Amino acid sequence: MKIVTDKTPKVDIDSILTADEIVGIKEYIHHYPQPRAAVLDALKLVQRRNGWIDDAQLNAIANMLSIPAADVEGVATFFNRIYRMPVGRHVILLCDSIACYLTGFEAIESEFKRQLGIDYGQTTPDGRFTLLPICCLGNCDKGTSVLIDEDTYGSVTPADVSLLLEQYL
Repeated sequence: MKIVTDKTPKVDIDSILTADEIVGIKEYIHHYPQPRAAVLDALKLVQRRNGWIDDAQLNAIANMLSIPAADVEGVATFFNRIYRMPVGRHVILLCDSIACYLTGFEAIESEFKRQLGIDYGQTTPDGRFTLLPICCLGNCDKGTSVLIDEDTYGSVTPADVSLLLEQYL
């Protein structure tokens, strides 16, 4: 278990973040009345590069925003689409809300797990997919819903799973 303190290690931001990330975070800082408000935007910006946020990147963001790393970690772990460990090139989020559950979630869940050969929180051996549950996609009128990267699919059936996966080669 990692112990998080209010002491944020000073890091060489230029060696951890790209020039574009630094510029982008500075723009977010100026957009908000307090730098702290830019945490989520900064996390999303940095995550675009590798698909997840490592400890060094988290500390660099904290340094740029002049806030404790523990505060940045709190935001990163609160939002389920900020990843603190490596994920596949494509992240599949299966909605397990009651609306989707009633429209066939269990069959879709089983089919994704069967075809991918993984369980929740795992990544396929080729690094292509990570499978995760999500409590709601806000697509309740079209359950069962699935989000792959930024693409939402509704009324998904088990027969659709292989077609969906083929789109993300």
